[in-house]
Amino acid sequence: MTSAAPLPPLVRPMTPLLTLCEQRLRDAVAGHADEVARPAEDTLAAGGKRVRPLLVFCAAPQSSLAEGAARDHLLSAGAAVELVHMATLVHDDLLDGATMRRGRPTVAQSLGADRAVSTGDFLFARAFGELTRTGSARAVSALAAAALDLSQGEMDQQRAAFDVDLTEEAYLSRCRRKTAALFSVACRLGAMVGGAGRDAEDRLAAFGENVGMAFQIFDDILDLAGAPAATGKRRGTDLCDGTVTLPVILAMQIEPALRQEVAAACQGPGLDALCDRLAGHEGLRLARERALAFVARARTAIEDAPADGADVPALLEIADGVVDRYS
Repeated sequence: MTSAAPLPPLVRPMTPLLTLCEQRLRDAVAGHADEVARPAEDTLAAGGKRVRPLLVFCAAPQSSLAEGAARDHLLSAGAAVELVHMATLVHDDLLDGATMRRGRPTVAQSLGADRAVSTGDFLFARAFGELTRTGSARAVSALAAAALDLSQGEMDQQRAAFDVDLTEEAYLSRCRRKTAALFSVACRLGAMVGGAGRDAEDRLAAFGENVGMAFQIFDDILDLAGAPAATGKRRGTDLCDGTVTLPVILAMQIEPALRQEVAAACQGPGLDALCDRLAGHEGLRLARERALAFVARARTAIEDAPADGADVPALLEIADGVVDRYS
């Protein structure tokens, strides 16, 4: 697994599957036109936590992970959700004007807008090509619905750029589409492709959605309070591209005078000072509480309820790891 940190203890048994998934990802993008295959391979080589494939494997009935057709189909599902995630990163970096991703120049920065668009499109196409190997029309339909949510969430974000009056409700709706949908479908695909029942599938999908919500809120907190060496980007990136996030929304509710500073965040030398101020603000503490509430909901969705053989302890460890990522 390509990751910045070792896997937590209960998830470590998934390491062989993640290694196989990494090879599946390499195979999925290899052997195509260099104009798209090479930047796709570079995006893959930049690494990542591979949280979404991990959710696929942990949400599947564990008996389905033994060598055979079921495991092969789960590897395709894990690769497909990660390819969709990679595609959104390439496109988002272009839309946001981002120059760095995971400590490397973005595709848009190094090769230009046209190549970024075509590379992202290529990754989307390879995701669905990979998922068709499962032979499940319902799996393809589920990932297609999540991809639609992702695109709508991105449009929500673009429409709300620099909107200092954005409500918490609108922010959460955007997060459900832009981030939580892919976490949710990763868990759903693991259960579905692995042969779990519909009730367990729905509970696991709810778990994934709530983990995704917490993940996004903590990510937005890190944009203000995280060290650039750890996040791979400068603090205040969201402020600069006009993405108004939950800690900022809550801080402005408490202190309305912040609206003017937030609106002018990139027009002067005060970005770091504003990040420092927001990082220590009550609004950030409240945003953290909201994220923790989503983690609690995720746990409730699968604790003490039939999960048809999913690795519930590992899933709960992943949920706790979202908190540890910030802490």
